[in-house]
Amino acid sequence: MSQILDTLGPLGPIVFLGALGLALVIGAGLLMLKAPKDPYAKLEEVAKAEARTASKKERLRYDNGVDKLEKYSKFLEPQDEEEFSAMRLKMIQAGYRTKNAVRVYHFAQFALGLGLLAAGVLVVLVQSQGEDPSIQQIFMTALLPAIVGYMLPKYWVTKRVQSRQEEISNGFPDSLDLMLVCVEAGQSLDQSIIRVSEEMRSSFPALSEEFMIVAHEMKAGKEKTAVLRDMAERAGVPDVASFVTVLIQSQQFGTSIAEALRVYAGEMRDKRVMRAEEKANTLPTKMTLATMMLTVPPLLIIMIGPSIYEIYVQLYNR
Repeated sequence: MSQILDTLGPLGPIVFLGALGLALVIGAGLLMLKAPKDPYAKLEEVAKAEARTASKKERLRYDNGVDKLEKYSKFLEPQDEEEFSAMRLKMIQAGYRTKNAVRVYHFAQFALGLGLLAAGVLVVLVQSQGEDPSIQQIFMTALLPAIVGYMLPKYWVTKRVQSRQEEISNGFPDSLDLMLVCVEAGQSLDQSIIRVSEEMRSSFPALSEEFMIVAHEMKAGKEKTAVLRDMAERAGVPDVASFVTVLIQSQQFGTSIAEALRVYAGEMRDKRVMRAEEKANTLPTKMTLATMMLTVPPLLIIMIGPSIYEIYVQLYNR
């Protein structure tokens, strides 16, 4: 003790005890870190991780996450139920199935319109440099880009709907042939739909997605007639609507599904050939204008050019 007092002064014992306590705490912490984990604690961590993963999957499946545009839903979504349903159906036909698709669509319209309008006004102010800009300059630089930005999402969604419907129309005859093979091989209609959705995934993903939705809804216990009608409404293709009508009538009257599929698949193949022939027959008409623009001017130059040059030379020599 006298050595501690001589070395550390009057507060030496307190400093010594504090250092000893700190060393004991550090040693105990190191021993706790090296100690093996409790098996019950491991089970609790695994259960918590599984619960977090499950909640994340549920949130992704049902889209229950925080939507920043939800508080503006009254402004960004049509309040009329029929108009909202029509817009919702159009977004589904374009491939956007989330519940906030209509909201995002209208937000994109307003954001692009106002953003390009602000950029156009800024460009007008920079170009005018203190002078009064003309009405034509304001319209071409500010208003026209705003109108284009507002209409751009509508054009994009319309093109998406057309491309998906064209893809479904092109792949539908092949899917019917494959479905006919599956049904004749002994599979049920539900199993054949699942097989068709798997086989068509690489070549026609939009059609495969529609068949997969039908398969999942049938597994969930939804009525088959309602499932097929929903598919026809989502696709928006007359061929699919006719196919759904054939299946519903075949189910109601008790006729053979394989025979109905065979007849309808043959009709779809003939219809696809007729569409190809129609496009081939309209091709010469579409090429007429291009042919005239690319052929007539060079021909006139070759035929009339030398005569015009000789007349010019004679007039110049006089």
